[in-house]
Amino acid sequence: MPDPTDPVDPVAPPPPPPPTAAEATDASARPTSTGLPSNVAAALACFPLIGGIIFYILEKRDGFVRFYAMQSIIFGAAWFLFWFVSSIFFWILSQVPAIGGLLAAFWGFLAVLIYVGFLIVLIIAIVKAFSGVRWDIPWVGPMARKQTEPTAP
Repeated sequence: MPDPTDPVDPVAPPPPPPPTAAEATDASARPTSTGLPSNVAAALACFPLIGGIIFYILEKRDGFVRFYAMQSIIFGAAWFLFWFVSSIFFWILSQVPAIGGLLAAFWGFLAVLIYVGFLIVLIIAIVKAFSGVRWDIPWVGPMARKQTEPTAP
């Protein structure tokens, strides 16, 4: 039986080693040009168009934040373009005599499903950015990566 006055418990695991320099520079520890931690700035940059534009302009050093900002700009533009085109399409379908209301209702249902998909992708991007993981939104991420990564001469 271990001695209760002994400060070292032989059954307890050893304390974890101190973080290395590489571990100390993860996304949550790096300060950005804005003064926010990198993961918080990237998560705020994920808000479509406005957040992306603001952080893309303000952040000059951190490639992680700039990537999420550019991805947000492209994603927000796609979201806005879909909204614009679907609104026009909805209006055109609603003008069709006799079955226009039914067609417009069907298109409205499809549009709502697509909007929910956009929202789910947005939430995933915010969570991934906040946890410090670089995540490419399908089709959008590679375009954002091309815009933010320096090209080799």
